[in-house]
Amino acid sequence: MNATTNLKVKLFADGADLAGMSEMYANPMIKGFTTNPTLMRKAGIQDYRAFAHQVLEAIPDRPISFEVFADEFDEMEQQALEIASWGKNVNVKIPVTNTRKQFAGPLIERLSKAGVVLNVTALMSLDQVQSVTDCLAPNVPAIISVFAGRIADTGRDPMPLMAEAVEIMRAKPKAELIWASPRELLNIFQADAIGCHIITATNDILKKLSLVGKCLDQYSLETVEMFYRDAQTAGYDIKVS
Repeated sequence: MNATTNLKVKLFADGADLAGMSEMYANPMIKGFTTNPTLMRKAGIQDYRAFAHQVLEAIPDRPISFEVFADEFDEMEQQALEIASWGKNVNVKIPVTNTRKQFAGPLIERLSKAGVVLNVTALMSLDQVQSVTDCLAPNVPAIISVFAGRIADTGRDPMPLMAEAVEIMRAKPKAELIWASPRELLNIFQADAIGCHIITATNDILKKLSLVGKCLDQYSLETVEMFYRDAQTAGYDIKVS
């Protein structure tokens, strides 16, 4: 396994907790940030715009993705242009389809040609990757987020699909592939191995980076000690007759 210093894949932090985002901003290994309405709701965010401006004030110089939340494409476009105006480091997240499974391609094409830096999100198939790549302006940076973790949740190995996505996206050199929704630290090294440009992970996964290369015998001992300590703290007792 490669040391973290040898990783080529960029690490982004995924979350909607300002304190947690600020903590990750202090780590130079973290090159950018992503969030979404679901994470924001879970974090208790009530004012979308106010939260976004707080984040951008705290993190002024690394890319941050904020997502539109309309379901009609004309309203998505209005929201996208507004979000893009919030800062030069803002990436605008556009879902690959709306809730009626209508492809967002024409909107993606218009926004990309207008110079909006997009993060097209919630992709899970190579057909979607190809269709989105075709819509991107060749000279405008963009991100395509493929939810490899959710693909793995269906019992499929995401590695071959993600490797093929990298190849498809070579047609638009300004576009980068995100390995989204990772489930474990190992996914960072898998993303790196297939040439994925970015992986975005929650803080609980990123905090495990300190474990990389840890002696397994020592880790085994610490686990045994944890079980013993917790049993003692709980006061467990088995009466032997």
